[in-house]
Amino acid sequence: MYDEDDLSLLDIEEELESPLDKIEPLTAESEVVKPDPEVMLALLENPQPQQRMLAARAFCDIEDARATPHLIRLLSDVCPLVRVSASYGLGRNPSSEAVSPLIAQLKSDWNGYVRKGVVWALGNCRDRRSLPPLADALRTDISAVRLWAASALAQMAEVGYEAVIGAIPPLIEALVKDPVAAVRSNSAWAIGQLCRELPSNVVYATAIDALIQAFAEDQDLGVREDAKASLLGVGDPRGLQLIETLEQEGWF
Repeated sequence: MYDEDDLSLLDIEEELESPLDKIEPLTAESEVVKPDPEVMLALLENPQPQQRMLAARAFCDIEDARATPHLIRLLSDVCPLVRVSASYGLGRNPSSEAVSPLIAQLKSDWNGYVRKGVVWALGNCRDRRSLPPLADALRTDISAVRLWAASALAQMAEVGYEAVIGAIPPLIEALVKDPVAAVRSNSAWAIGQLCRELPSNVVYATAIDALIQAFAEDQDLGVREDAKASLLGVGDPRGLQLIETLEQEGWF
């Protein structure tokens, strides 16, 4: 599976690494001493975009429900750096109240940095309403957003059976068809997470078939390895037998 730090592997959109990765720490001891929530809450209302951005970014480290309504409001801030910081802040402070505003922002925001942060936040909210927009993002958005949409759909495992059933078809489609190997890898990982929550039914069997196909046929070694890891994690007998057979025959 690929994470945010692996976006440099996406050569066609290498520039879509999160701008948060480029921002200097708030203090020299930011990993030890967290920012004061009271100060950061006040700065969320600051007229200066730089101050609003730093305050929103602080709530990527601070969990404080009082920030949620402010971060929701900042999703529509004129400054995209504020919007992306607010998105990550809401991902750290997930709330059911944030789901609808996040979905609206995902549909309307022109900035890929922001949409990627919104997708991550929607996954962390673990809400059934997030399923359709995440599935649509996986099918239609730029590769950096699709990468995160696949990972976010894995969070449907904590939402419920119907959400898992709904998340698997778009992930299978991405695993089979997406032109970017990193997206296919994250889809394979997500399918493995979801299959652990399913009984042995038609959807489960279809998902296992897709993982087996990816393990046996995908041209990218990373995708094959992630498909294999998912099959091993699920423990499906067909998958385990195929892995053993192919490795004994020296396919890999």
